[in-house]
Formats: sequence, C-alpha cells, structure tokens
Amino acid sequence: MNSYTLQPDGVFPSVCSLDCPDQCGLLVHKKEGRIVKIEGDPSHPVTQGAICNKVRHMAHRIYDEKRLQYPLKRVGRKGEGRFERITWDEAIDTIVARWNKIIAEQGAEAILPYSFYGNMGRLGTEGMDRRFFHRLGASRLQYTICQAAGTEGYNYTMGGGFGIDPEDTVHAELIIMWGINAVSTNMHQVVLAEKARKRGAKIVVIDVHKNQTGRWADWFIPVRPGTDAALALGLMHILFAEGLTDESFLERYTVGHAELREHVRSYDPDSVAEITGVPVEDIYRLARMYGAAKASFLRIGNGPQHHDNGGMCIRTIACLPALTGAWLYPGGGAIKGNGSYLEHNAQALQRPDLLPKQTRRINMNLLGSALLELDPPVASLFVYNSNPAVVAPHANKVREGLAREDLFTVVHELFLTETAAYADLVLPATSAFENTDFYRSYWHHYVQIQEPVIEAYGESKSNVEVFRLLAAAMGFEDEALRDTEADMIRQALDYPRNEVLEGMTYEKLAEQQFLKGKVKPLFPGRLHTPSGKIELYSKTMERRGYPPLPTYIPLPVEDEGDLPFLFIPAPNHNFLNSTFAHNDKHVRMEREPKLHMNDADAAALGIANGDRVRVWNARGECELTAAVGTDVLPGVAVSQGLWADGKDGKALVNALTPDRVADMGGGAVFFSGRVRIEKCAG
Repeated sequence: MNSYTLQPDGVFPSVCSLDCPDQCGLLVHKKEGRIVKIEGDPSHPVTQGAICNKVRHMAHRIYDEKRLQYPLKRVGRKGEGRFERITWDEAIDTIVARWNKIIAEQGAEAILPYSFYGNMGRLGTEGMDRRFFHRLGASRLQYTICQAAGTEGYNYTMGGGFGIDPEDTVHAELIIMWGINAVSTNMHQVVLAEKARKRGAKIVVIDVHKNQTGRWADWFIPVRPGTDAALALGLMHILFAEGLTDESFLERYTVGHAELREHVRSYDPDSVAEITGVPVEDIYRLARMYGAAKASFLRIGNGPQHHDNGGMCIRTIACLPALTGAWLYPGGGAIKGNGSYLEHNAQALQRPDLLPKQTRRINMNLLGSALLELDPPVASLFVYNSNPAVVAPHANKVREGLAREDLFTVVHELFLTETAAYADLVLPATSAFENTDFYRSYWHHYVQIQEPVIEAYGESKSNVEVFRLLAAAMGFEDEALRDTEADMIRQALDYPRNEVLEGMTYEKLAEQQFLKGKVKPLFPGRLHTPSGKIELYSKTMERRGYPPLPTYIPLPVEDEGDLPFLFIPAPNHNFLNSTFAHNDKHVRMEREPKLHMNDADAAALGIANGDRVRVWNARGECELTAAVGTDVLPGVAVSQGLWADGKDGKALVNALTPDRVADMGGGAVFFSGRVRIEKCAG
C-alpha cells in the first residue's frame, strides 16, 4: 500500500488507462477513501486538464454495483451467466489442477491466453502475464486486432511508428484527418487543430461517415470504404503533374520517386473519382490545397486499415508528405502512431527467453476458428483485458467456440461480461486506479506512472498479482516471476538502444509523474528503413510478394455473394470498444445503437428515419435503429459502438464482421464486410 492509498482525503496524480492516443494526465479527488471526482491535470503539457466524459465519469464504473468483488465458479450452462462465490485459494487450485492435467495429456500449447489493451498499463498487458505464459510454454497470441495492418504498411514507408510531435501541429497550415473520428477518439489532437485553425489553418476530414469530426471540419470529403489508397494516388498524380512536389526533398530523403512519378500516371482524377466516389473537382481542389501548403499535416486514423487492403492503404497515404516536403516544416508531416519513439526494453519486460521452446502462434482475429478447428485443439482459454465475445470478428463463431463444454475457460475481469458468462471461473480484476504501472502514449511523447490511488475493490487483484500467484502455485521458481512492479518498470526503462529514453527512470517517474522522451525531428536524419530514407519504392515489399510501389487493390467480393451494402461497425463517442457498454450512465449518453444509411438507399427499401432494421449476412444478424440522411454514401451502412448484449441481445454488430485477415500484419478486416438490410416487421 503506497502513500496515496493511505490518505483517505486529498487530490492525487494519476493517468488515464484507456486504449486512447491521448493518455491524459489526471487528478483524482478522494473523500473517506473513495474517489469522488476525476479531472484533468492542467500541468500535463499536452492534455492540459481537458478530459473526455469516459474518464470524467470513471468513478461510476469503478463503484458500479455490477462490478465483481470475489472469484466465481460456473454453476449454470456456458453463456447463461450463473455462478457461485468461491475463494481465491479454490480458484487458483482449480486452475493449476486443470492445467497440469492438460499439460500432461496434451502439452502446454493446448493453453491459450487471450488479451488486448483494455488497460494500457505495460505491466498489466505485457509484463508478468507474458513472463508466466512464456514459462508455461502456452500457445502465443498474435496481437493483431487493432493496428497491425496499418503499422506494417506505415513501416514500409517510414521505418517505424514515427511521426511528428503532436504539440507541433499547432503550426500546421492544412490539417487532414484521414479515417479518424478524432472528436471521439483523439480529442486533444482536435484541441491542437483548433489552435492551428485560429492561426488560419484549414481542416479537412476524409471518411466514410460524416461523424462528429466530419461535422467539425471546414470541409468533409466522403469516400467509398476501402478506396482511400486510390484517392491518395490520385492526389499524387496531380501533385506530380502540376509541379507541386518538392524535388530537392525527394532527391535527398526518398528512394523511388522517379518510379512513383511514372506509376501514378495511371491514377488520373477521372478514374479515381469513379473508384472513390469523390468528384473530380474535389480531387483537384484537395491536391492543390495540399501542394500549396508548406506545413501540411496528415492525421492517419485506424479506420482505413481495417480492410482487406488496409496495410497497403496506410503505406500509400504515408507517402504523401514526402512529395511536398512537408516533413521539413514545423507542424508538417504525418502521424499514424508515434509508439516507436518511446519503445522500451520489451525483451526485459516480457522475457521470451523463459519459453522452453518455440510454441505455436494464433492470430487473435481467428479466435472462432482456433476454438473450433485447430488441431491439436485449444483445451483452455485464459482471457484478460479483453471481451472477445463482443469485440472479436465473426462473433457467433467465437461464441460457439466459447460454448464448448470441454474448453476450460478462465476470465479475469471487472464485470460479468459476455465472455465471462461462458467462463468456468471468473476472477475479479482491479481497476487501473488500484495498480502500479507505467504508460507510454502512442501519440504524444510522454511516459507516465500510475501508483495506486485507492485500495483494491473487494477481493480483486491486478494482472501482475494473479500471474505471480499462478506462477508460485505451478511451482515455477524463476526470479523473473517474483519481480515487483518497481523491478519491472526499472527493467523496461533500462534500454540504452533507445536514446529517447535516456535518463528516464522509475525513481524520476515516481517523483515527477510524467517525463517527455528526448525526441528529435526526423529530418534531417536517417530513418529505420533499409535505405535510411522514405521508401516510395520498397524492395522489402517486393521480396515479400507485395507491389513495391503504392497501389490501389480493390476489396474482394465475399464468398456469400455481392451483398448490396458495405458495412462499417465504427466506434461511438461514449464507449471504447465494449468498455463502458455495460455501464448505465454511458449507455444513456449514447442512447441506442443506430445504423446510418443514405436516404436514397432507405427510400428504395421503404425505411424511414427511426425504423427498426434487420441487418444480416451468412455469418449472423442484428437489429438496429435506422438513422437516415446524407452522412454516408449510397451503398454504405455505418453503425457506431460495440453494445452489450442487453435485454434482447440483437445489437451484436460483430456477428456480421468477417474473420479474414488483412493484406499485412495479420490485421483485422472489420470494415470489409457486406450485408443486406430490411425493415423489421411490425
């Protein structure tokens, strides 16, 4: 117990744990040992005291009456959600006994951990958990559900997750938000963009849906899903053709510009307009705006990468700033993610050397197939920091796998989620405010520390505690499995290979709460690509069987036929994936799950605004409320948010999403599914 938890009253520093680029500094107000208020920390250089409603109302989640307080054992059918209370000793003993039997009969690879970043603390997501499962010899999960395709694509162009410092974007002259609903998912980039706007910057949003960010922009450009690469190539065509490129930058800092110049001749504006749905005159206008601006800034979102062609799409968009030399100007360049700047010592934190042998790797997007089809089969699943029954693609297949009576499932959670309802054992988890951990943003350049602000809720335990307990119960004597949180933070930050972390220590973090990495501008300088330059032509891609130049690759037609609507299950404003979907306050703020349709499509189907509609394909179906208008193009249907099963269980949008993998990184293709829509009877 630290000094914060010992003090029942006061205001204490903290950090937001959500999977969000902003990673806000917080101030937590306590009275009689309970959190009574959460506000932003005005001293944080980037977030400056502004926070979103998700965090402002976090105390409602922490003290929600539905929060789990003690271990549970299933007494009903899988999925029914009937449990009885047990002790931690009984829970640990049961897990160890079942796992020892599985290991003896089938081998440790029959055990699969499934997790993601429901809590962004590095110790709780890739620390003691990874060490334990490595030592166990379990199957290894490929963490591909979010940004894997875009990360690989961006890396081919730029050599890693390196963009500009978001604090510099106040100097941008033109800001293009491409495939990101930043108002809902990156609010401080919006704040910085507003400062740039006051200096005269124009803000353009390119997206498949005119969401809150699209309405905020000076100019919203709707684009057909999966065609963003074609639009980027059309812009390149005009930039080269009209002499709007920076030839000296291309000569000095890129490879392949001559080949690209010739390649994009075929992406003429008329052809691109036909592909993308963006009018020819708008393509010219955008290209000329981009070419005229010195400090143009691209904020590249997660949306475009969630297609079959998502990796190539992000690789293509990432080439644009090189053509105009925008990287040389304050506020110019791009951000897809900045996580590579703050790369810590992952080997020391995760300890892959504890693996007794190389074990099989399972793509998390293929969980349904892994549970139903893998040979040898998965005999046990341990889920934490994730709710795959809601968030994983092809959800009905996932739930069929979770329902296997011979699958021993353990879920470590704050709530009895849809996944937990299928578990044999449910373990209560602490919230981030009850843990020691460190955080690094994948957008700004600050590392932050979290020390416990409140005592553990009920009998809940952190991920680190649970895996230390399991290691001891399994008889593992490795020192790495007994390390304290402070030990692991010190090990992670001890990384001489990354000069950005120089001088950053656990002790300094504990004293100062947040520290900025020593980040230098990318140019002049050498990138981490094979050539050391921006690779407009990538020989690495060529060796791996990809087109070496940025290329538009059309989406495939799905096996079940050419269904009329491309379906995009986008995020909403008040949830973060399925987090907050179980909390009444956030549900009330979001109101109801909707399906945004073009008015021409709705009229053809006899659907009016507010009608209940059935959305379906061969994988499953759901029912949503139609929101009819012009916020999406014809042939496009957009939902928002991953809603809890609720009373009727009919809002499961991932029942419709394909579990194919993207062109790169094994990424998810949530946004490449097709559906039919009809008005519900009655």
